[in-house]
Amino acid sequence: MTTGPVPGSASEAFREKFRRILSGISQVILGQDAVVEELLVAALARGHALVEGVPGLGKTRLVRAFAEATDLTFARIQFTPDLMPADVTGTTVFVEGRQGFEFQPGPVFTNVLLADEINRATPKSQSALLEAMQERAVTVAGTRHALPDPFMVLATQNPLEMEGTYPLPEAQLDRFMFKILVKRPDEATLRRILVVTTGSDEGSVERVFEREELLTLQRMLRAVPIADAALDYIVRLVEATHQHPYVRLGASPRGAQAITLAAKGFALAAGRPNVELEDIRRAVLPSLRHRLMLTFEAEVEGADTDAVLQEVLSGLEKKR
Repeated sequence: MTTGPVPGSASEAFREKFRRILSGISQVILGQDAVVEELLVAALARGHALVEGVPGLGKTRLVRAFAEATDLTFARIQFTPDLMPADVTGTTVFVEGRQGFEFQPGPVFTNVLLADEINRATPKSQSALLEAMQERAVTVAGTRHALPDPFMVLATQNPLEMEGTYPLPEAQLDRFMFKILVKRPDEATLRRILVVTTGSDEGSVERVFEREELLTLQRMLRAVPIADAALDYIVRLVEATHQHPYVRLGASPRGAQAITLAAKGFALAAGRPNVELEDIRRAVLPSLRHRLMLTFEAEVEGADTDAVLQEVLSGLEKKR
């Protein structure tokens, strides 16, 4: 074992909290239970998430609902081509009454930051988030400023309207623990959405976590034990992504870290005190789908990263 055990009563308490917040958010974000679950696991693992889907699927409402349920401060930045780095991090301004310069914090100084349509800003502005996401601090005019704890970036992007956008570079994509796909609801769910959202009350999310409690749950997740055999499986999985004929660049060590932490989160969410193989498999797609670069042949054949990762998982199963 690589870490200490989580007491059974503590893992049960984690599961109950997880179930309550999942249920609360799912009352306003209908038919997206898997999406909500992945968002919560990323948050409890202290990760950032890239949420992708076409307009009108409730991506922004999802992020706001998470902030409401967790009693965290929330800020939103609409990324546009004219957005400047100082609009994200803040800047130093001259204060006339004090006859000196003073730092004015930008919207990044919050617990939950919604970076809406992040691929519409220039690479210069996108890179302003890099230090914040990795170091949980920003440097302005040579001075380092720590961000609030917890700090989480939830960025959205539209996969269809690519004209006038700036695709995120691999280095920035790698900073996101998860890429979460929001899919179109089925007919029955769409009907429920119409009933719930077009009445006199749009619904609200009950507060489930206090800030300090969220920090405790984050520490609990990292304490979940994982067997050496499970770690070996993750290593073989990541190595196998480099050997697939459709992959030009396989998963990074940061991708392996994301799988491990996510598997711990899925284990606790299911009430298990330790990681099992099904938790690792559940973590693979959201952890790695944005980290693989496919070959030209894969694009010609119409293969996507999810299909490649499923093949990698199947190949490992045959070797067991």
